[in-house]
Amino acid sequence: MKSLVIVESPAKARTINKILGNEFRVLASIGHVKDLPEKEMGVDIENDFKPHYIVIPGKEKVIKELKKVSKEADRIFLAPDPDREGEAIAWHIVSEISDLKSRVPDERIYRITFNEITERAVREAIKTPNKIDMKKVEAQQARRILDRLVGYCLSPLLWRKVKGGLSAGRVQSVAVRLIVDRERGIETFKKEEYWSINAEFEGSKKPSFWARLHSIEHRAQSTEHKFLIPNEEIATAIVNDLRDKEFVLSKIERKQRKKMPYPPFITSTLQQEAARKLRFPAKKTMAVAQQLYEGIELGGEGAVGLITYMRTDSHRIAPEAQEWARELIDKTFGKDYVPEKPPQYKSKATAQEAHEAIRPTYPTKRPEDIRQFLSKDQQALYTLIWNCFISSQMSPAQLEQTTFIIESEVRSQNSELQTLNSELNINSSLAEFRASGTVIRFPGFMALYTESKDEVEDENGLTLPPLKEGERLRLLNLQPRQHFTQPPPRYTEAALVKALEEKGIGRPSTYATILSTIQDRKYVHKIDGKFFPTELGTVVNGFLVERFPELIDIGFTAKLEGELDHIEDGKRKWVKVVRDFYNPFSHDLTEAIKTTGKIKPKDIPTETMCEKCGLPMVLRWGRHGRFIACSGFPKCKNTKPIKPDSTEQRAESTPSLTLPPRGGGQGWGVDSELRTLNSELNCEKCGSPMILKSGKYGKFLACSRYPECRNTKPIATGVKCPQDSGDIVERRSRKGKPFWSCSNYPECKFALWYRPVNKKCPQCSAEFIVEKRDRTGKIYLSCLKKGCGYKEDSKEVVV
Repeated sequence: MKSLVIVESPAKARTINKILGNEFRVLASIGHVKDLPEKEMGVDIENDFKPHYIVIPGKEKVIKELKKVSKEADRIFLAPDPDREGEAIAWHIVSEISDLKSRVPDERIYRITFNEITERAVREAIKTPNKIDMKKVEAQQARRILDRLVGYCLSPLLWRKVKGGLSAGRVQSVAVRLIVDRERGIETFKKEEYWSINAEFEGSKKPSFWARLHSIEHRAQSTEHKFLIPNEEIATAIVNDLRDKEFVLSKIERKQRKKMPYPPFITSTLQQEAARKLRFPAKKTMAVAQQLYEGIELGGEGAVGLITYMRTDSHRIAPEAQEWARELIDKTFGKDYVPEKPPQYKSKATAQEAHEAIRPTYPTKRPEDIRQFLSKDQQALYTLIWNCFISSQMSPAQLEQTTFIIESEVRSQNSELQTLNSELNINSSLAEFRASGTVIRFPGFMALYTESKDEVEDENGLTLPPLKEGERLRLLNLQPRQHFTQPPPRYTEAALVKALEEKGIGRPSTYATILSTIQDRKYVHKIDGKFFPTELGTVVNGFLVERFPELIDIGFTAKLEGELDHIEDGKRKWVKVVRDFYNPFSHDLTEAIKTTGKIKPKDIPTETMCEKCGLPMVLRWGRHGRFIACSGFPKCKNTKPIKPDSTEQRAESTPSLTLPPRGGGQGWGVDSELRTLNSELNCEKCGSPMILKSGKYGKFLACSRYPECRNTKPIATGVKCPQDSGDIVERRSRKGKPFWSCSNYPECKFALWYRPVNKKCPQCSAEFIVEKRDRTGKIYLSCLKKGCGYKEDSKEVVV
């Protein structure tokens, strides 16, 4: 009689079956088998929030097979993932395969967990089985019930107060609030002008070098200090005064410092780094990591689990993994790259230390050795995980930072500079320039891996000449430069995951779901990798902030996450936690229901006049979003759908929509459909207005008379095809990746993976250039013509 192992996925089942062989039978539940019903709340509020679980529709055959095989098994090992969701899956499986009428527990049933699917880990788990951890089950159940209470109570209220079909989530609503609050901060930000001054110097030895004005009279040039170069007049005055002065290299500061390796990945940092380096959304990162964890077919070797469990907040590394990593580093890089002791990385206080960090499982499965068995995405993510883990076990980098401090006395008859000196209460000023350069004396872990940053920083990597203190320097050039203070950057996926983690919102297993859900619900959308709130998201957020301030309070949500952790630790009872949440929430809900009228944004004036009564038309909010309506309502009930802006073409030719340039339109901050309405763009088949719609492959133009007229068109970029002069339009591949091709496809097959920009190349006069990104995420403009090599920085930077 064989033992039975039950996991949640077929891929995981194949990998474990290969490890255990014929003495075991391995079956998959294919995820959860039971859940709360879809069409009713499924929670008995009056009976201590007792949940009513049902078999998920479509899982009847799975359960039937599990029951049949479990009756014949001598032992049953439940092996779903080692977290709350996995524990709940195991518990629900037991409720179906065991005899619930018998009060005697089935002694054949065990719970096993492992952080990696390797022969050592799986067989060790089989030798030391446990029982289901009901505290974990209760923590998962409490989260599920809280989310159901919020969803089922708030959604009907939003239908009544905002518009039909909306839904709200307990944690997702807080994420939307972060994005809305950030957008408001950007909209209300008032930029301030300031200037910097750079100088090029030459000493007794070459090369020359640039230094930046650091202070005058030891007042650092910073918005946090009193001294600031506020405008061009004062900057010019300082430059003019410095031109004929003598400069001395008054001091050379040399600092030796260590740069420590980065910790191995946990869920949040893996999602952040994959977003920065690979441009993976969090959902994709977790899907690919799941494949690597559950097992990849490696030719004749069969299915092999390549990484440890990917939902973790612990930096702990097993000693045996540290040992093989040290041996591999020694062979690959040499003894100097192996630290005296294995590094230890501290996890946050709430981390589940029973888990490990995300790391490779086998030292022999180097990314380059198994490339032929991995997809492009699997190879990219596995390489990232491999490099981060190996580098985390390497020696620190040894850096030497050299700073030149250059001084000159400033005495001027210039009126503007005298005014500045008077404001600072000084008669003469000591101008101090600084130049810094960092030399890597020993690369250490940096020989393999360096982490990307959320913000693109100006790395000061100057090459400084070997000069001596007290040297006189010759001034070669002075360069004033205008700057403006910048608003806080919009969230990228990496930055939002980091914010959620830092604020204690959600857990490693929920970050990807949060980000995908708020986009699926149309509360936010992503443009060029950055989150913008939609108008719908802003309206719903405003209503929730007003009527349910505690529900979407960041601190309250983080505290509730802590309460769920305490349930798992056995410090709190789940019913008490749910009741403490529900009582004030129910009160707020009752008060919100009493309010009358719908919550909707104000009308937006337009320059379009109503052809029926002559009054101005406005953008009005309705059940399906914005539409054009007469301001004379209800006397005049004239309405129109929103038509896109077209700046170039009319109906007599083949019309297409030209979007405003990146970052240049008001509409990007709200719904991008809401731009100008002054132009007419009509369907060439029936003459009706064309409107902007969203589909599976992105936005497109469609006839407003659909379904009577099914005419559609892609969105044009304003750039002409170099092969047949058709419009280059934006399209999306089956995987959702944007590309640009000729509108005359399939007759013309011209296509680009880069966004074209309607600007001639200044170097070779090519008709257009394209946008590209470097590894830091910075956007630059480039010419595609062979041999040209033109490159231009863009003002837009993704952070």
